[in-house]
Amino acid sequence: MPERQIRLLGDPVLKTRSEPIGSIDARVRSLVEDLVDSVKLPGRAGVAAAQIGVNLRAFSYNIDGHIGYILNPVLVELAGEPELVDEGCLSVPGLWYPTKRYPFARVTGIDLDGNPVAVAGEGLMAQALQHETDHLDGLLYLDRLDKENRRAAMKEVRESDWF
Repeated sequence: MPERQIRLLGDPVLKTRSEPIGSIDARVRSLVEDLVDSVKLPGRAGVAAAQIGVNLRAFSYNIDGHIGYILNPVLVELAGEPELVDEGCLSVPGLWYPTKRYPFARVTGIDLDGNPVAVAGEGLMAQALQHETDHLDGLLYLDRLDKENRRAAMKEVRESDWF
């Protein structure tokens, strides 16, 4: 499969709430294949369907060599005290800002056979689950920054050569 181009800040699909997946057909199977292929590239912890231009609730993850996907994910549990962690995003290349994230997260959803699945973790996995679920809700991590950091990030974006 060829790598799918990552949509960048400014693309309306990134600010649109993704639609739930109804029936699992060839299109959805192809989407999962593209998501998994896209997340295997170096430096990628997760890829949401919106980031490759598909307005469906699905994402893939690649944490410590563990690669997977989830369809129709719902963030069902957050635990611990939120902490500031450095965060970046493929859709906002080159920027890293401290973002408040919970140290534990759990999502539930389904797999390609329609079976219920849950993905949970701490640290980078928790951060990725929160980050990718945000994408499916039309949020970027920049939307979660405090006012000062958001202003600085948007200035950096405007000055970037990709925007």
